Amino acid sequence: MAVNLKGKSFLTLMDLTPAEIRYLLDLARDLKSKKRAGIKDKALDGKNIVLIFEKTSTRTRCAFEVAAHDEGAHVTFLDPGSSQMGKKESIEDTAKVLGRFFDGIEYRGFDQRIVEDLAKYSGIPVWNGLTDADHPTQILADMLTMEEHIAKPLDKCKVAFIGDVRNNMSYAWMYGCAKMGMHFVAYGPQTLINNLDSEIIRKVKAVCEETGATIEVKDDIEVIKNADVIYSDIWASMGEEAMIPERVKLLTPYKVTTDMLESTGNKDVIFMHCLPSFHNFNTRLAAEWHEKGVDICEVTDEVFRGKHSVVFDEAENRMHSIKALLVATMG
Repeated sequence: MAVNLKGKSFLTLMDLTPAEIRYLLDLARDLKSKKRAGIKDKALDGKNIVLIFEKTSTRTRCAFEVAAHDEGAHVTFLDPGSSQMGKKESIEDTAKVLGRFFDGIEYRGFDQRIVEDLAKYSGIPVWNGLTDADHPTQILADMLTMEEHIAKPLDKCKVAFIGDVRNNMSYAWMYGCAKMGMHFVAYGPQTLINNLDSEIIRKVKAVCEETGATIEVKDDIEVIKNADVIYSDIWASMGEEAMIPERVKLLTPYKVTTDMLESTGNKDVIFMHCLPSFHNFNTRLAAEWHEKGVDICEVTDEVFRGKHSVVFDEAENRMHSIKALLVATMG
C-alpha cells in the first residue's frame, strides 16, 4: 500500500503505522545521499514554516532550519519573548492565525497538549520538536543511525535505555520500538520504575501484540544482556535543575561506563545519546556542580568519545530525518 503523509501532523510515533515510519526512514536515507551528492530537489520551494520554541535547543532548531532551507522553504522563529501565545492569546487563537500564514508549525516546549492543540486548530501539519511527554523526531534520527551502524533489521535489534526510565526519551523509545517490532529494555532504579505511567505502558503493550515487539523495564543489569544499543540521557531534564543532587544520588549507579558496555556481551554494541551530554566537566553547569562535589555526568568521557559511540552521526541524522518529515508532510 502506498504511503501518503501529506498534510499529516507528527505528534508522536504512536500516531503512525510501521509502514509510515519505514517510509520516513527510507526517505531520510535518500535525502541524506542527495545532500552529500550536491543534489537539491527544492521540494519545499515557496513553503513557509514557523518554529515555536519554549525550550532552548541546538540540534532541533538547526536541524529544522537547515532542512527547510535545503529544500527551499522559508523559516520564522518564535521564542517565548517574541510571541503572545499563551499570554495574551490562547493556543487555539494562535494556531488559527498561524495556520493562515504558514504551511507547517514546529513546536518544542513543555506540555504535549499544546502541540496537540496546535494541530487541532491550525489546519496545517504540526511537528513535535520535543515535549515533556515525547520526542519523536529524535527517535527517527536514532533509528536511521541504527540502520547505518547495525548489520541487522530493526525488528532484530535490542535497545537498552539507561537511567531515568520515566523521562520523555524513554517513553519515546517505547513508542518507536513497539511500532517497529523491536526489543526495548529500560534499566533504572525501582523508585522511578514505580512512577511509570501505567496507561502508557498498557497502550504500548497493545501495540507490541500487533508487531511482535518486546518491552521490559527492570532494575537489574542482566536486562541489558545482548543489547545492540546502550542509550543514555541527562539525569535532570529542562526545568528540573533543582533536583540535580537528588537525581545524581539516585542515578549514579546507572552511569554508562566501559564495564557496562562490556556487560552486554556484544562487542559491536553502540552507544547513543540524544545530546547534550554531561561526559566531562567542560561545561559551565557540570563544572559548577563538580565544585560542589556533585558529578552530574551520566556517561564517562571514555565511552562518549570511544569506538562504540555514534553520537555525532546520530546528531547529524536529526537534520536528515527532519528533512524527510518536512518533505513527506508538505512536499
